[in-house]
Amino acid sequence: MVSFPNCKINLGLHITGKRPDGYHNLETIFYPINLKDVLEIVPSENFEFTVSGLPVNGNENDNLCAKAYYLLKKDFPSLPPINMWLHKHIPMGAGLGGGSSDGAFTLKLLNEKFLLNLSTDQLIGYALQLGSDCPFFIINKPCFASGRGEILEPFELNLLDYSFVLVCPKIHISTAWAFSQINPQPSTKSLKEIINQPIEKWKNELQNDFEKAALKKFPEMNDIKENLYRTGALYASMSGSGSAFYGIFKKNNIGAISFSDNFEAFIL
Repeated sequence: MVSFPNCKINLGLHITGKRPDGYHNLETIFYPINLKDVLEIVPSENFEFTVSGLPVNGNENDNLCAKAYYLLKKDFPSLPPINMWLHKHIPMGAGLGGGSSDGAFTLKLLNEKFLLNLSTDQLIGYALQLGSDCPFFIINKPCFASGRGEILEPFELNLLDYSFVLVCPKIHISTAWAFSQINPQPSTKSLKEIINQPIEKWKNELQNDFEKAALKKFPEMNDIKENLYRTGALYASMSGSGSAFYGIFKKNNIGAISFSDNFEAFIL
């Protein structure tokens, strides 16, 4: 059985406070977009996990796909061994949630393949054990997220009439470093109110709190945002804690985009 885990972008990202548990409270709109990995599982005599495509660092048992399998295996001992194949296409460490999506889609695929009869709420509970972003990919529709990102409220937003350009520089931004640069502040204007305005107005009001520090540390990334606006983007921003940027364009109205070899671009 095969599925295609997609990534997400953050439309606005406000860090609103530090929590007693060491995490931060945030507000953002998660929006799914059509850049995807490939995930396949088939029953087998032994558990085996294979990755192709983009190189994935670390031990295979640290991968969220493997963790998702073993997480369900604890509660469903009859879950058989599987061969799991992941083809990575979504850039990692870019703020696009690719790893979180892979883990969440593994839960959904196992649930469907082996008739575990888990509800959406139960799948969300398992996904949260994998990571704060994972529950979103169980729902996989636009959501207003708060708390650590795990409190999700479906949000009516349809951007199908627009095109997206994703630009991923070969720059790694540590999430811990990104949070260390933030002075959490309550939002001065409702994120929902900003998003409900025409996209042309987002440029002056819709902000990612991580972006300022990232652009200061990596000034070459300023060129990405400027280039997106120069080629016709209605709105451009960094996603998550970076380093990927996205531009939202009128459908099929993208100017000539040119980046150096240090950048990878996707038109969606």
